[in-house]
Amino acid sequence: MISRKDVMPVNFLKKEKFTGSDQGMRYRMEKTDGEEETVLTVTVWPEPYSYDATSEEKKTRKQFSFSEEGIEQGVEWLNQMKQEHFAGGGIFEEKKEGERHDGLEKRI
Repeated sequence: MISRKDVMPVNFLKKEKFTGSDQGMRYRMEKTDGEEETVLTVTVWPEPYSYDATSEEKKTRKQFSFSEEGIEQGVEWLNQMKQEHFAGGGIFEEKKEGERHDGLEKRI
C-alpha cells in the first residue's frame, strides 16, 4: 500500500516529477497545466519499463487539484488502481465489467 509519506511534498512537485513503483505498478506524479488551472497529473502503468519506454495505451492517468488534498486523493487513487489492476502479484490485470475474478489474469 502506498501512503502519503511515500510521496514528495507539494513544494517538490512544483519543480520535479515524482516516480515510484509498488508490486508491479509504476506511477508518476507531476504538475501540469490544465485548461483553467495547474493540476496534479497521476499516471500508472505496468512494470518493467520506464515512463518514456512504455506505450501510451498502457498508461492510465487522472488529474487532481495541485494541493495537499489533491496529493492525498492521488495516493488513494494509486491504491485503488493497484487493487483493481495489479492485484495479481505484479502482472497488469484488465478486468471487464461483470467478469469474475478467479485468479486468472490477462496480460496486455
